[in-house]
Parts: sequence; C-alpha cells; structure tokens
Amino acid sequence: MQSTSVIGSPAHVAIIMDGNGRWATARGLPRAVGHRRGVEAVRRVVKAAPRFGIHALSLFAFSADNWKRPRAEVTALMELFGVFLAAERERLSAADVRLSLIGRRDRLPAGVREAAAETEVATAHGARLHVRLAIDYSSRDAIVLAAQTPPGGEVSRASFERRLGAAYGADAEATSVDLLIRTGGEQRLSDFLLWESAYAELRFTARLWPDFGGTDLAAAVRDFRNRDRRFGALSVGAAHPSQEVAR
Repeated sequence: MQSTSVIGSPAHVAIIMDGNGRWATARGLPRAVGHRRGVEAVRRVVKAAPRFGIHALSLFAFSADNWKRPRAEVTALMELFGVFLAAERERLSAADVRLSLIGRRDRLPAGVREAAAETEVATAHGARLHVRLAIDYSSRDAIVLAAQTPPGGEVSRASFERRLGAAYGADAEATSVDLLIRTGGEQRLSDFLLWESAYAELRFTARLWPDFGGTDLAAAVRDFRNRDRRFGALSVGAAHPSQEVAR
C-alpha cells in the first residue's frame, strides 16, 4: 500500500484543458482562435512544471468523443496538432523534455502521426519532464483493450498497469496521477486516466484554459501540498478508529 503523504510535490499531474472554445466565443472570435491560444497555455505550463517538482505532465487535448464535433473544428484541431508537434520539437529537445502521444493513432491524419513520431524520437532523451499528450484518447477504451490482452502469467495490478500503458503506447506502465486539474468550470473526469486517477487529488478551476499559466499551476501545487493523502489508511497521529465519531 502507498504510504501517506501530507507534504510534497505531485510527481504526475494530469490536466483536462477545457474552455478554449468558450474563451473565444466570449470575445466574439472563432473557436479556432481559442484553440490556438490554448497552445500558448500549454507552452507556459510545460515551462513551469519542472520548477514545482513535476516529472510527468499528462494533457488531455482531444478525446475519442470529440470526433462528434463539427467537421470544420475537428479539421482545424488536427492541423493545429500537426503544427504544434513539429514546431515544438526543437524547443522540447533543448529543454530536456520528452513528449509522447497517448491514444489511438490509426484515426489521426497521416501528417499528425508523422509529426508525433518524429517528435517522440527527437525528444526521447528528455529527462527533465515527460509530457504525455492525449489525442483520440478514451480511458474506458484503453481499459477494455488492456483487459483483452493476455496477461502472460502474472495477474496483478502491476501487470495490468503495464498492459494498460501499452494499450495506447503511453509508457511501460500506466503511472498513478497525483494531481488532476480541470479548467473551464466543469467538474467531471470525462473519461481521462480513470484507472490512474484512482487516488488523485482533484482540483477544478473556473479559469478557462487559454488564461491558465504558471501562477495557476503554482496555486494548484500549493493546494496539493495541503491535502492529506491517506490512500485508505489513517493520517499520522490520527485517532484510533474506535475513538472516532461514527459517520
């Protein structure tokens, strides 16, 4: 069982980047402009994350259900992903940041797949921060796929996590999320890293993603450090269960 922790930095932070379209609509701008401004927020957060002791940053960019959006918006997003992956390649490599894609690739445009593969190779050495960009991702689909994979002998949480990570090429195993942030005011997980977030601390903010930055990330980390993470156990110095008032 994981040990309790009251103080410390979140090693793995996941962010549901919500609010790009609403940010643009509120300003009378096309939704695509909001998505482009969202890319700038990604850059700010990737730059700030290592300062707070964050080693892995999982960003929800496009869910498997987002294909239901208008075709013009989906096309604009796919073009933006391709441009971002190619444009950030040198910057990420120089910053010692590794980038991986998680999610299905077979439905992505060829240009996005190629840009992702080239950026993954170019940044494979990155040890300062691992950015995992979720595109065409569904946690429930990943769990189903992992469950269908023969276990190869050992049947345990650890072995399942390895299969889950391999299901979408995420990692050698699906690492637990310490802190999950959702911007935009909604308070739901929307099929993102469900297994990995079993004991994640949740933080919901009304700030729309294009306005999110290092200061917001710092506030989220401060809040995390004040949480009492028990993982089903008792806090150090907590009263014996027999002394607690029944709830």
